[in-house]
Amino acid sequence: QVQLVESGGGLVQVGDSLRLSCAASGRTFRISPMAWFRQAPGKEREFVSTISWTGRNTYYTDVVKGRFTISRDNAKNTVYLQMNSLKPEDTAVYYCAAGRAYNDLILTSGSAEYWGQGTQVTVSS
Repeated sequence: QVQLVESGGGLVQVGDSLRLSCAASGRTFRISPMAWFRQAPGKEREFVSTISWTGRNTYYTDVVKGRFTISRDNAKNTVYLQMNSLKPEDTAVYYCAAGRAYNDLILTSGSAEYWGQGTQVTVSS
């Protein structure tokens, strides 16, 4: 069992930065792929970024490439999402997700086993 708690969301201006954190509990965090998804009002949940359990492999959806960076600190059981150059279209609830141990990257919500409660990010113009 893995429990995930996101933090770091908030209200920012266009062009600002935020760093989201996802603190995980459970023995399998260090061997589980992790991911960030987001859901804007009236839209379906969408993939944002994922990182392998080793931290060596990452993947991003095209609209955030070059602006967002995913990372993990297995010693702290935490995964991060550094978001720079934020745009109004980045406004959403951001969810952290954990995948099955030793699996590769999480590219779809169906590959996630555990979810956090979400943290709101609002980018104001």
